[in-house]
Amino acid sequence: MLMIIDSPELEVHCCRAADPTFAEVSVVFTVHTQMELKLLLITVLMMVSLSATAAADYIRPQPRKTFHLPWHSKPSSYPQQVHISLAGEQHMRVTWITDDNSAPSIVEYGTSPGRYDSVAEGETTSYSYLLYSSGKIHHTVIGPLEHNSVYYYRCGGQGPQFQLRTPPAQLPITFAVAGDLGQTGWTKSTLDHIDQCKYNVHLLPGDLSYADYIQHRWDSFGRLVQPLASARPWMVTQGNHEVESIPLLKDGFLSYNSRWKMPFEESGSNSNLYYSFEVAGVHIIMLGSYADYDEYSEQYGWLKEDLSKVDRERTPWLIVLFHVPWYNSNTAHQGEGADMMASMEPLLYAASADLVLAGHVHAYERSKRVYNKRLDPCGSVHITIGDGGNKEGLAPKYINPQPIWSEFREASFGHGELQIVNSTHAFWSWHRNDDDEPVKSDDIWITSLTSSGCVDQKRNELRNKLMTP
Repeated sequence: MLMIIDSPELEVHCCRAADPTFAEVSVVFTVHTQMELKLLLITVLMMVSLSATAAADYIRPQPRKTFHLPWHSKPSSYPQQVHISLAGEQHMRVTWITDDNSAPSIVEYGTSPGRYDSVAEGETTSYSYLLYSSGKIHHTVIGPLEHNSVYYYRCGGQGPQFQLRTPPAQLPITFAVAGDLGQTGWTKSTLDHIDQCKYNVHLLPGDLSYADYIQHRWDSFGRLVQPLASARPWMVTQGNHEVESIPLLKDGFLSYNSRWKMPFEESGSNSNLYYSFEVAGVHIIMLGSYADYDEYSEQYGWLKEDLSKVDRERTPWLIVLFHVPWYNSNTAHQGEGADMMASMEPLLYAASADLVLAGHVHAYERSKRVYNKRLDPCGSVHITIGDGGNKEGLAPKYINPQPIWSEFREASFGHGELQIVNSTHAFWSWHRNDDDEPVKSDDIWITSLTSSGCVDQKRNELRNKLMTP
């Protein structure tokens, strides 16, 4: 179906793909009469025709094996697994690992290649996990940095030069979105497609490495994503595959918290599992599906405090990420987000959250604006995008009939792109991985709840929620 969409600033022509569901059908009938034979032939012809048509539209590629990077010997002080993340206004955190425990935690940086006008020194950590011992993990914050500018930097005083671009100060801004990445051939395909996107920040709603207790897989994941994660900030939250707790031996999230430090302290949080940040005209809240979230929890109290500081004139867009989806019509992980939804959805609804991004379900789904499972023009758009390429494969089965709040769903690997055009309009698109080519399969213009009047309409409701003990 051809759609022509006009916005105040863009005109987009796109084709929406048909539902790619298809199946091989085997039928056994017992024929008693000539009439039954005719009905049988008609039925079989119709089924073959429908199956052929669907298959012609889209044939889902097969799963791929774990992706392995070639191993190269490097000096023990050589920086590896480099990634960056936002760390407060005009600052960036650079994280890397060395095998040499005496390597310095310094970052030299500047705006010209090979000329480093500034230097910053950071902190280090390390951890042990059963028989595994990590390298020295360095976290160094650099800045203040100019907006929308290219910087060249070097970690630890040696090794290669890296290049990053800072986000813009104002809209427009573009986010790449992909959850449940893992380390398969499809992961590599997703990352290659994201690399083709002109984006400013990567958002990842949980399940990064799929190390699953095998700690060297965290190292291989760091090497896999380094080309992208060293060039644009990656803002992540935890999923179930980051837990890795061992009763009486190891607390949860040890590897994740050590390696992927996010700006939780900068946003007034006591936990790396939930935090917020602002970029351009967007306030983004990263919540923890695996941290306590009831109304008496620290996370809930922090969320109320954070929402009380949001200025919708300065940041007209409010986006929320967490791992386990609240709106999910796939048969996988049904009901797992119900308790968190019961606790937090009323608060986010009162705050007029524009968009909620989740992962966990290995498929794609986009909702209409919804609240409390009912269509609501002041509710959030919920998007499940746990289809980055993980080793567990896709979740192909959906509940039928499709719920009224569900707008589009498809079980394919891929990534999303969110362009916040201005204070009133954003453009979302989802790009399916198809034989190593990114295919745009779903898109929609989203109008901000600030411009629709919902923020003003619910201002008193939000105030009451925030003041309730």
